Parts: sequence; structure tokens; C-alpha cells
Amino acid sequence: MFKLNRVHHIAIICSDYQKSKHFYSEVLGLKIVQEVYRTERKSYKLDLEVGGQYQIELFSFPDPSARPSRPEAAGLRHLAFEVDNIDEAVAHVNAFEVVTEPIRIDEYTGKRFTFFADPDGLPIEFYEK
Repeated sequence: MFKLNRVHHIAIICSDYQKSKHFYSEVLGLKIVQEVYRTERKSYKLDLEVGGQYQIELFSFPDPSARPSRPEAAGLRHLAFEVDNIDEAVAHVNAFEVVTEPIRIDEYTGKRFTFFADPDGLPIEFYEK
């Protein structure tokens, strides 16, 4: 019988590869698994690890088209990362001059969360464990 096992990866296309590579690997602290340059596509592909699992592919392409990217826009709503302590996580990204929204409380779970954006405006969420 057909079944989905897990999310294999999330692909993100960025407009400034070096800026996004820095954001995901240095600011968010994701581990770089592999980086390749695909000459025929004039594109980098960076494989990143989250919590010990390969999960995010960061791509660069020449002149990618813009896409609306607000949390309430149709399509992918946002990318959420679970954190142990939201205050520490917010302080960490704020130290890199990343602006976060005020911390909110999920009305159903009672858990704390906040949003901020990657260098291309993709909404990112921290959700406290």
C-alpha cells in the first residue's frame, strides 16, 4: 500500500546565494552537507541539515522571478523550525540584525512562536517545543 514516509527536503530558490548561504548556515546554524555548482544551469545547490537530518536544498538560479511571500498568501505559508527556548532563538537571530515579530502564543497549544524573514522575504517561524 502507498504511504508517505516523511518530508525528504524543502527546496528554496534564493536571489543572492552568498547572503542566503550565510543566513541559513551562520544565522540559523544549519549544517552544510554538500555544496555543488552546476555549470550547465549556472546554479549552486546547497544541501543543509536540520537536527541531524538532510532537509533543506538552497538553490541559486540566474534572475529568479519574484513570488509573493506573505504568511497569508496562497501557496507555501512559511517554514517553521522547532526550538527549545524561543527567547534564546530570538536573541540569537536578533544579534545578526534579523528583525522578529513579537512573540505570540498559539491559542490551541499554548506554545510560543514568532515570525521573521529570510533574505528573500520567505516567512520563517520559530515554534517553541
